[in-house]
Amino acid sequence: MHRLQERAEDITRRYGGVWGITVEDLDTGARFELNGNELFNAASIIKLPIMAAAFAAAHDRELNLGERVVLEAEDFAGGSGVLQHLSPGLSFAVYDLIVLMIIQSDNAATNKVIDLVGAERIGRTMEELGMNRSKFHHKTGLNYPHPPGRNIVTSADTAALLKRLAEGSYLTRHACKRMIDILKKQQIRNGLPHELPAPDEGPVGRLPDWELAHKTGWVSGIQHDAGILYARGRSLVVTVLTRDAGEGRPARALAGIAELGRAAYEYAAGPG
Repeated sequence: MHRLQERAEDITRRYGGVWGITVEDLDTGARFELNGNELFNAASIIKLPIMAAAFAAAHDRELNLGERVVLEAEDFAGGSGVLQHLSPGLSFAVYDLIVLMIIQSDNAATNKVIDLVGAERIGRTMEELGMNRSKFHHKTGLNYPHPPGRNIVTSADTAALLKRLAEGSYLTRHACKRMIDILKKQQIRNGLPHELPAPDEGPVGRLPDWELAHKTGWVSGIQHDAGILYARGRSLVVTVLTRDAGEGRPARALAGIAELGRAAYEYAAGPG
């Protein structure tokens, strides 16, 4: 883990900006943080506790994930996602909205889930998960003339959420598995997994060399990626938050995050 920390420190020096990094080996307990308690604009990382809150509401029988809800024109939001480009009046299962919220970072899906779950439940879920410095204040993809406050997270808080999912210790193991399965379907893969080898190289039918259950986030000057890396029989929580990295150029910031993803994979493949 010491070598991985050195590589992370080198990456942050070379790319500049502000980085919040938390890495934990869930098999050995080895861990390091760089600015773990630094507050960042959450961008779409806030969708992780929103997903957890939806599953918590379902666990308490306050929400049916199989229920179909209709998205009208007023539900659409700008930014990332595909629903804003579809016709109003289509219906979706709540579970499918959660999937779109995570794997496509769909803002319209996110805001509908927020409506169904409620801000109070989201805040309570964040407290239950140990996200003590992070805050949820507003929906995504909307322009507020007077913002109610920023959605903020830290790398340590985000890692705490992911660790609970990996341990199966939030709600039930089944709920944690369902959430991790959604995160493994992530389609935005230009960050942590970008420099990893193809997971299915080798003989046909062999188990993948690695899997990554993760969520990305970005707004101007911000690039984040946070997830659970399963590789070579080891499990690592890797949370990377950045502000103005790579001189504020998204491609440069993502290159640094990808380097860190490769370093984490090589740690898992080696003696540590």
